[in-house]
Amino acid sequence: MLPLLDSLRLLSEPTRLRLLLLLDMAELTVAEIQEILTMKQSRISTQLGLLKNAGLVQARRSGKNSIYGLGPVSAPLRTLLREGGPEIPDAARDRLGLELVLRKRSDAARIYFDQLAGRFGRSYLPGRSWKALAETLLLLMPAQVIADLGAGEGTFSQLLAQRAERVIAVDSSEKMVEYGSEVARANGFANLEYRLGDLEEPPIEDASVDLVFLSQSLHHAARPDRALREAFRIARPGGRIVVLDLLKHDFEQARELYADLWLGFTEVELHGYLEEAGFQKILVRTVDRETEAPHFETLLGMGERAAR
Repeated sequence: MLPLLDSLRLLSEPTRLRLLLLLDMAELTVAEIQEILTMKQSRISTQLGLLKNAGLVQARRSGKNSIYGLGPVSAPLRTLLREGGPEIPDAARDRLGLELVLRKRSDAARIYFDQLAGRFGRSYLPGRSWKALAETLLLLMPAQVIADLGAGEGTFSQLLAQRAERVIAVDSSEKMVEYGSEVARANGFANLEYRLGDLEEPPIEDASVDLVFLSQSLHHAARPDRALREAFRIARPGGRIVVLDLLKHDFEQARELYADLWLGFTEVELHGYLEEAGFQKILVRTVDRETEAPHFETLLGMGERAAR
């Protein structure tokens, strides 16, 4: 066992301290730690190696993975970790990330439905389709005022307008707004209005919409945190937000191919943005994975603005 003073010197590096705090609460794989800390795998592996060599961390094999846990640290060091942990600025977010990771691990029902969704439509059955299911779910939505931020040409906005009381579609491209407006007029969507504006400053009045949608648009925002604060601003008390975006990936070509500013977000990052914006009752989870390379995954985030 490493002497206490040597252990303290080793823990003067913040990342190593955060790692020990996490591993004191649960055993984790490198991938899970990477998701929680949102750091590169190489950095995490290096720091884990130092802690392992010092005897503060131990690893065991489980299939193809190495599972890391806290080693046989001294009682004074363990007490110091548990009592001093809350003083670390990132500790609260790390705990939230750990909760999300552990929930994913144990969510057997979710795994089952992921598999079920993968089979939906694979075998032909007359009348069964995703379109029919989507139309059914749309009809179950209450009539409400909806903001579609980063609407593009507005395909999603037009679907929502079939049921909504009113839809405000916002996009920063003048051509997209012109095109969407023409399509809305041609198809008789009198309750669908297109506005030219930015995700980070949408031209919508305070507390004026019931539901805010950002569908694959947040990764185009220069400041995603600001975009979600603006979404909170325009949501009424009791209003909700739905974010569909990409799970964090390493397909760098997306920056050039799709003008993406961000290569997606982790569940922890999106949860943090929503919480910092002011939303409550937050739910964040990964809901889909593409079968074709680069295997983009879809992240769903939901939240609610507290009623007065």
